Amino acid sequence: MLSYIARRVLLMIPTLLGIMLISFIIVQFAPGGPVERVLAQLQGNDTSATSRISGGGGDFAGGQQVQPGGGGAETTSKYRGAQGLDPAFIKQLEAQFGFDKPPAERFVMMMWNYIRFDFGKSYFRDTSILQLIKEKLWVSIPLGLSMTFLSYMISIPLGIRKAIKDGSSFDTWTSAIVIVGYAIPGFLFAILLIVLFGQGSSFFPFFPLRGLYSDNLSQMPWYMVPIDLLYHITLPLLSMMLGAFATSTLLTKNSFLDEIRKQYVLTARMKGLTDRQVLYGHVFRNAMLIVIAGFPGAFIHAFFTGSLLIETVFSLDGLGLLSYESIVNRDYAVVFATLYIFSLLGLVVNLVSDLAYTWVDPRIDFETREV
Repeated sequence: MLSYIARRVLLMIPTLLGIMLISFIIVQFAPGGPVERVLAQLQGNDTSATSRISGGGGDFAGGQQVQPGGGGAETTSKYRGAQGLDPAFIKQLEAQFGFDKPPAERFVMMMWNYIRFDFGKSYFRDTSILQLIKEKLWVSIPLGLSMTFLSYMISIPLGIRKAIKDGSSFDTWTSAIVIVGYAIPGFLFAILLIVLFGQGSSFFPFFPLRGLYSDNLSQMPWYMVPIDLLYHITLPLLSMMLGAFATSTLLTKNSFLDEIRKQYVLTARMKGLTDRQVLYGHVFRNAMLIVIAGFPGAFIHAFFTGSLLIETVFSLDGLGLLSYESIVNRDYAVVFATLYIFSLLGLVVNLVSDLAYTWVDPRIDFETREV
């Protein structure tokens, strides 16, 4: 087992390097950049990431105005909006963002710093990237952990029950609910919850519409803090759980159905074992393997991928919104640092998921690749 873990850890190195290299190459050909954003800010044409969602105006890095101090001379530049600006000022901006060095040298320096977990500072925020991620984690952790825990706690027992009652009325109406839940986008369900249960609603104005804590949190006794968090997190949590809950339920049901129909189940029943003994003594550990295999993707999705629109709807400043704003605002320092951290976390979680196979089914031997 130790040699398998060592091989997997060594395999993470070229995998992580490949992810970062491909992303770095793509960014080199992407239009715009931090220099263009600074020029757009100077000319008053820049817009924030969130205003783009709501339809805010402004052309990114557009405009051809001549700025005071630029000498009024037209200069040839590879950057849009640089006409009339002093070339020395443009070179100073390039040096500030590290673009005065060749791309290969920049990539090597970036990876060397990342190996030492030195992620530097954001281009446009006066704070370190690690501190920025730490601040956003306090928003994403309650959402991600709660969503993953609750969706699995509900979907696994429900999926097992649906597999046992396959074809019954219980299976039919629960399948209808699950399929409808899967078909509804999370952000639309979030808007529906706000209309029905958000403060200011004409129906059931109970839950708050923004933030994870009340403004008077510091004045609350310690035992009221979890209750206040639950009060604020209910609507976004339900919105995020909808799709994940449906997927996990159907995955669990189909996995158990495949195992229940196999020959060894019939043999166990012929030996006199009860349905409960067959289900939890034989079927469970085999059927749960595919459910465990889907855990890394669900975990990463809960923290980063699936939370962007939910965070936007409920005004939550978490990791999903941070990643989106960094990409739109061309804050490449944050983009690559978060990509590196999230990719490394995904690879580690994937390894832990594979090792969990041996806990569910001790017959699995990764060393010999035999079951």
